[in-house]
Amino acid sequence: MASPTGKKAAPAKGRGSAAGRTRPSLSPRLIVEACLELLDAEGADALTFRRIGARLGADPTAVYRHFRNKDDLLLAVADHLLEESLEGFEPAADWRETLRTLFVRNRTVYLSHPRAAVLATVRITRRPAEMRVIEMVLAALSDAGFPPEEAVRHYRALVDFMLSWSCMEATYLALDPGTRHDDESAWSGAYAAVPAGTHPHIAAAAPYLASVEDDANFHFALALMLDAIAARAPKVAGAPEAHG
Repeated sequence: MASPTGKKAAPAKGRGSAAGRTRPSLSPRLIVEACLELLDAEGADALTFRRIGARLGADPTAVYRHFRNKDDLLLAVADHLLEESLEGFEPAADWRETLRTLFVRNRTVYLSHPRAAVLATVRITRRPAEMRVIEMVLAALSDAGFPPEEAVRHYRALVDFMLSWSCMEATYLALDPGTRHDDESAWSGAYAAVPAGTHPHIAAAAPYLASVEDDANFHFALALMLDAIAARAPKVAGAPEAHG
């Protein structure tokens, strides 16, 4: 558009121009989100403060104002994944449903960021989202009738199960597609061809080994864990007696 003098008007420094666009101030959350994007796209080898700074259009030294080192940042990423799994979550009236829903949510988030999950599931973040998860699990186990010492033992068994399972699946998803295909086809290929004379139980189970579905198997295993905890739970005062 021409100016009244006939000269071209300079672009307005407003929302529509790159020069006038205000870059959001660097914050821990923005850094963590950029870190997670890098992990999703390229894996742990790409995770450097230089790459994070470049992604945010900031000097790498600016990242150090919020995180002491790379490990401090990874702990924040791990807690961010837990925070994501807690969005909109409210404990149910039933302790089993609280734990079931919580762990399904945890696993879902981990599998949506497998390269980050491989690093996150083995760490203790000491941060707010992790503390919320621990508090919720212990509260649910308290509702089941366990005193603190027993609640902690069951908490560790449950959480370690969920983290280990999620880490295994995330590690698998982080493999290249060709490797995953070879492993998946082993059940319907190599194991289907195992002779009954040497491995009779594998031969008998081969069709079923090939039909196991990961999501269904996780829900099955989680139900086994919750059934076992329910069987061990003390009777809660005031609860109605079971009748046979």
